[in-house]
Amino acid sequence: MKHSIDILRTARPVMALQDEYPAGFVDPMHSHDHVQILYASSGVMSVRTPETSFVIPPQRAVWMPAGMKHEVACRGPVSLRTLYLPSGHDGQGTECRVFEVSNLLKALILEIVDFPPLYDVTGREGRIIDLLIEEIERMPNAPYQVSMPTDPRLLRVCNAILADPADPRDIDDWAALAAMGRRTFTRSFKEETGMGLAVWRQQVRLMEALSLLAAGASITQVTYDVGYDSPSGFAAMFRRAFGVPPSKYLRN
Repeated sequence: MKHSIDILRTARPVMALQDEYPAGFVDPMHSHDHVQILYASSGVMSVRTPETSFVIPPQRAVWMPAGMKHEVACRGPVSLRTLYLPSGHDGQGTECRVFEVSNLLKALILEIVDFPPLYDVTGREGRIIDLLIEEIERMPNAPYQVSMPTDPRLLRVCNAILADPADPRDIDDWAALAAMGRRTFTRSFKEETGMGLAVWRQQVRLMEALSLLAAGASITQVTYDVGYDSPSGFAAMFRRAFGVPPSKYLRN
């Protein structure tokens, strides 16, 4: 496998790398000159930008615009497949996009990773690249991401919840952590994130639940890991969000 600095010098419409990362690996805030697509064929990643936080199980991928600062953290061992496109490729816009990965798209990504660096853009490889781009563009956005505040006091609260979605502290505790009065904290949080703290935390818990379920955790384990008191309460919340119970989601 060529090192990324060599791969990115090749004049090809898509360049691909594969890497294996251990549990707990963190790639701190950085950016690339190229558009980047992050896809874990196995394992679960957390991806953060200054504005947004995502959880990425193997059924999803992230479109990262050129120049966008981001951090990647591995929940467990991760088999990462990364695609690089020229910075001028704006087919998905200038914002991060988390999208679903179909079986076809997964197969295309895994096939392209094995292409030689100077693959034939006019032959079979080039046609597969064209199909890859077409398939990415038709993939629907994945639900459940959270906006991150810019106020460092609010950011302190959000980072604590992201680190432990089951944290039981109430709104008065979080306001105290932010060194803000309850009313000011409530108003500021909604202004910066577009939602109240309770809804924001539920979104985080749903993201974490999807991550844990994708990693093979039992429904009972997920229930307590994301802060619910009983599997029935967790299942009811999950059904309201996704329209199916977690057991059926797993089968699908």
